Amino acid sequence: MAAGGGIDPIHQFHINPIVELKPFGVDLSFTNTSLWMVIVLAVVSAIMIYGSSQRSVVPGRLQSLAEMAYEFVASTMTGVMGKDGLKFFPFVFSLFMFVLASNLLGLLPGSFTVTSQIIVTAALALLVISIVVIYGVVKHGTHFFGLFVPSGVPGWLLPFMVLIEAVSFLSRPVSLSLRLFGNMLAGHIALKVFGGFVVVLLGSGAALNYAIAPLPLLLAVALTALEVLVAVLQAYVFAILTCVYLNDALHPGH
Repeated sequence: MAAGGGIDPIHQFHINPIVELKPFGVDLSFTNTSLWMVIVLAVVSAIMIYGSSQRSVVPGRLQSLAEMAYEFVASTMTGVMGKDGLKFFPFVFSLFMFVLASNLLGLLPGSFTVTSQIIVTAALALLVISIVVIYGVVKHGTHFFGLFVPSGVPGWLLPFMVLIEAVSFLSRPVSLSLRLFGNMLAGHIALKVFGGFVVVLLGSGAALNYAIAPLPLLLAVALTALEVLVAVLQAYVFAILTCVYLNDALHPGH
């Protein structure tokens, strides 16, 4: 809520320093974003380490969760890149689990959604594209740039197609980061707005508002369920697009 009593859905996205660190004038402060990234890392590590250490014939909940996540990412990668793509499994699996845990933990009251920050999603997207380019050039040399040269194109049209392919490739990190950022930002704003409506209506004291208040409350509950679905779906989309881009590094050219 804003200071004037209104609804402030943007306040939840503010980055606040917890420990201020500014050596040589460079801001390296430990913020709420940093804290929640550490929490996400700790939660994912605990689930995977404890879940994989049990190795029971009849798996428990954490073991089942760890095995399901492992098999899901492995099957997704094999379907997109083939068995050769499994060399990138640690990277893709780490990305998927980080994005998924960040999205889901961000739905808890009082938490912070790190994937609602464009700087975080942009950093992840740039990491993906950097690995694609570096691996592609190291593995295939100049042949990697055949990715920008479609086969069967007439010579007079080739410069335009190369330009289009280059722009399309450079737009990948933009679309990858904005898609995740936009979905997380919009969903949390909608939840805050409808939750604020309930508080405002109940706080007014009017009998009619008491009757109307359950409507935005029910919608907020429905939106929460939808946000859980979106959180899982966006992690899957981020992972599968990463596989598609890495496949270009494995098999460049058209």
